[in-house]
Amino acid sequence: MESDRWLGIELRHLTALEAVSREGSFGRAAKSLGYTQSAISQQIAALERIVDARLVERPGGPRPVSLTEAGELLLRHAEAIVARLAAAQADLGALAEGEGGVLRVGIYQSVGQRILPELMRRYAAAWPRVEIALTESASDAELLGLVERGELDLTFADLPRVEIALTESASDAELLGLVERGELDLTFADLPLVDGPFEAVELLRDPYVLIVPAGSPLAERDTTPSRRDIAALDLIGYRSCRSTVRIEGALRERLHFVFRSDHNGTVQGLVGAGVGAALVPRLTLEPHDETIVELDLGPKVPPRLIAVAWHRDRYRTPAAEAFVETALGVCGELQGETEPVAA
Repeated sequence: MESDRWLGIELRHLTALEAVSREGSFGRAAKSLGYTQSAISQQIAALERIVDARLVERPGGPRPVSLTEAGELLLRHAEAIVARLAAAQADLGALAEGEGGVLRVGIYQSVGQRILPELMRRYAAAWPRVEIALTESASDAELLGLVERGELDLTFADLPRVEIALTESASDAELLGLVERGELDLTFADLPLVDGPFEAVELLRDPYVLIVPAGSPLAERDTTPSRRDIAALDLIGYRSCRSTVRIEGALRERLHFVFRSDHNGTVQGLVGAGVGAALVPRLTLEPHDETIVELDLGPKVPPRLIAVAWHRDRYRTPAAEAFVETALGVCGELQGETEPVAA
């Protein structure tokens, strides 16, 4: 078939046509490509047979050769093809060196609002050949599952860790037992992200705060709300958030939730409307909202530890390592908007 014959076109045919057009002679075209003149002539002849059209005018003598109308038409397509192949060569080279390709990253809402914009700006400037493919979920456990299955390269996640103790022990289990029996309020204890083959690096400590409607009696006090104060409140909570269980454990009180949502704006808006109060990470808040008052909780609730995680058994490309380093830099600056990182 006619279309089958065109499958015989090779890149060397097209580069020969481009060189002849550029140099105006078979000899100079051959020299520029490192071929013999007869090889260039054969490539042009083969191309003309495949497309069934004369592509080059051969006037003979010292006069320069030129392309026919058909040759000029084909050259426009040839130039686009050669350029795309050159781009593909560069992209593959960058990929081999870890400077290109696609980096698949999992995010959740507050990261997308407060951390990601500056992170993406800096990373794109330093690694312009890397495409970032984002996957968003309300559950970092779901995102970690995608990392485990190889569908994500990196993900933001919360590190579940309880911290700050005045009792020392070589055993996390012993300290956690003291907390469970009410003999300690809080303790350092390193816990896994979730069960799975993960490694992570801490990026940011984001303290929990209590937000109440403007005019709430709690907002008028000089002291932080007590555990009993919080337990007596109607609370707006998150639907898909592992930290809710940790907050209840830290407060050692059963909390009363009247509404749950996975949208930070909804939670804050309902508090501002007087529906209830909320225990939220500070980074989730939209600043300058005069309908709410933010109350510090002191050491009652340990901060949320935002991390970036990856599969410990898979190769981490230079592009992925650079993403982590950029995230550390951005979050180090953002930490000042929450509280200093504890030494």
